[in-house]
Amino acid sequence: MITHSNLQLISARWIIPVEPRATVLEHHSIAIANGRIEAILPTIDAKKRYANAAETVLATHVLIPGLVNLHTHAAMTLMRGLADDKPLMIWLNDHVWPAELKNLSAEYVYDGTELATAEMIRSGTTCFADMYFYHDVAARAALKSGMRAAVSGAILEFATPYAADTEAYLARATATREEFLDEPRLKLMLAPHAPYSVGDQTIQRIITIASEMDVQIMMHIHETDFEVNDGTKQHGMRPIERLHRLGLLGPNLIAVHCVHTNQTEIELFASTGVHVAHCPVSNLKLGSGIAPIKAMLDAGINVGVGTDGCASNNRLDMLAETRLASLLQKGISGNAAAVPAHVALEMATLNGARALGWDNEIGSLVPNKSADMVAVDLSDIECQPCYDPASHLFHAAAREQVTHSWVAGELVMDNRVLTKINIAEIKSKIEIWQQRFSSKTT
Repeated sequence: MITHSNLQLISARWIIPVEPRATVLEHHSIAIANGRIEAILPTIDAKKRYANAAETVLATHVLIPGLVNLHTHAAMTLMRGLADDKPLMIWLNDHVWPAELKNLSAEYVYDGTELATAEMIRSGTTCFADMYFYHDVAARAALKSGMRAAVSGAILEFATPYAADTEAYLARATATREEFLDEPRLKLMLAPHAPYSVGDQTIQRIITIASEMDVQIMMHIHETDFEVNDGTKQHGMRPIERLHRLGLLGPNLIAVHCVHTNQTEIELFASTGVHVAHCPVSNLKLGSGIAPIKAMLDAGINVGVGTDGCASNNRLDMLAETRLASLLQKGISGNAAAVPAHVALEMATLNGARALGWDNEIGSLVPNKSADMVAVDLSDIECQPCYDPASHLFHAAAREQVTHSWVAGELVMDNRVLTKINIAEIKSKIEIWQQRFSSKTT
């Protein structure tokens, strides 16, 4: 018998550890000590080996790694549904950016990010990668919620209330990294917004700074046909080729969207080790198209899943997002075996962790990794019968069936109740923001 003063035992009907692939463990338990996974073993053995552990019994649940939302703009949850049914550039230029200019502040980012973290935790997400403004404030909101986060401040060539020029954007990025350097639940990234909003010199400076600081770079790339065509006219080459010539493509780049990529560009991503953040709902809702994800996976590209922000998605629901990612690839390829459930789960967990350089810490349930995991209850009538819990995660269950969530062994949601966030307080603040946005936008 093994005893630890802080030992936990989580016993579940099923565990899907992600590593090794396509593994489903029945009637197993996870032993957690000091926030890390100590062992995964049959429950009957676990009860003997850890007889004095505090046990949580989830007899009808499947335990999976916490979902990793590889791309979002958390604070924009305050814009949920503000400018629906608009093409990307009209949505940006005529609605989102004007609204941001009027409302953007540290208070707005904190309140919006706090709202987003509440929704993400209740949807099974334990880690998110964020690109926005005032990312130091977003980091504090993430820490309060108990989540893990990789945050970045968008870098642009034009002024915003957040920064007057490129130098100011870069200065804020480096200062925020120094502030949170020793915080284990946070990573800092650099985030040039897109090829059409950041010039060559700025991109080259970002490459140098990222190398010096050893951080990831996140950038929207090839989201729309217009972006690709306009970039080709301006620079005499497609944006991905331009970025390659500038030296941006590499294993520290997370390329977001990549809807309009050809086979040559897919092979270039594969050979340079670029990671892709796939956001299918946003791509469809803005009319941007469908990314060739199956071709990317077949080429060996590491593809994770992101929701994008609520202004272009309306939900921060990784289960639904990943389901759509799988179904779209089946439909456009004519191959029902494309992106099966276990691959989809990898995309939503381990692949996102790998893109963030966190795969030694999170993304799968194996001994010595951090105990970042969620429990999904499959006992509801909508999930009966259950022949394959992995399939049920995406094709039968919904985010409302996520009941428990742990980050580094700490329970941040207990039977659908958030342990660190006050929902009533958030709702009262959101009412004020809704009034502000309603009175200041057209």
